[in-house]
Parts: sequence; C-alpha cells; structure tokens
Amino acid sequence: MALAPADPGFEQRTRASFARQGAMAHLGAVLGRVEPGRVEISLPFRPELSQQHGFFHAGMIAAIADSAGGYAGFTLFPADAGVLTVEFKLNLLAAADGELAIAQGEVIRSGRTLTVCRIDAFVEKQGKRTHCATGTQTLICLVGRAGVKG
Repeated sequence: MALAPADPGFEQRTRASFARQGAMAHLGAVLGRVEPGRVEISLPFRPELSQQHGFFHAGMIAAIADSAGGYAGFTLFPADAGVLTVEFKLNLLAAADGELAIAQGEVIRSGRTLTVCRIDAFVEKQGKRTHCATGTQTLICLVGRAGVKG
C-alpha cells in the first residue's frame, strides 16, 4: 500500500524538524532515509551511549526508535501539524552490541488523529546486522500546531 503525504514538502519539513531536536543532536543521531511513511535514523556508537557491558544502552535504542516512528508518521501529516508520541512498546530482542545502531519507523495505519507505526532497531558490527529491538508506536497528529509549545 503506497502512502501519500498530505504535504508535498514533507521531506524538507521532516529534515528541518529533526534538525531542531536537541536530544537527537546531543546523542549524535543522523536522519537518513525519509520517504512517505518511512524514516531511518542511525547512531554511531561511543562509550557515552553504553551500558555497563559496553553495549548501546536500551534507552539510546528506544530514543532513536521513538524518533524514527514519530517522523515516519510526521511525513504523512499536513504541513501545519505537529507530532507527539502517545505511547510505544519496544521489545528488546538481542544485546545492542555494535558500532552503529539503526532505527526504522514505518507507518502501519495513518488516521485523521492517530497513527500507528512499526519500529525496529538494528545494530551493525563488523559488517553483520543484528535485529535488536522491535515494537509499535501510536502518534497523535496535532493539526494547526506545527510548533507545539503547550
């Protein structure tokens, strides 16, 4: 099923919004692919993002997965809309032992108000990719509130 964005400038709007995210910038996350209903975010490993065993901390994986799903939904929203996560559930499948984490968000259903996405995360190490997390996410489309500040 091909998803049609409400805003023909969805990619530029999505990239501009991502660039304003202090959390993603702080982590060093990079916005990669941006397509209608699909977004990919990558995060290079560094020790500050690890847990006690030297793997990516689950919170870092969750953060990029949440943003990937949120922006996947955002690509389909009207130009004057903001996006907020209502909820997400993430199942951790394997230790996030890698040099690079990659999160993918994909819209399952885009409704007038609520959008449901699939979120997946992978780690790459020495050329091998491991699926380390999977989940679902619900977003709310806040029409007329592109700047959402309360």
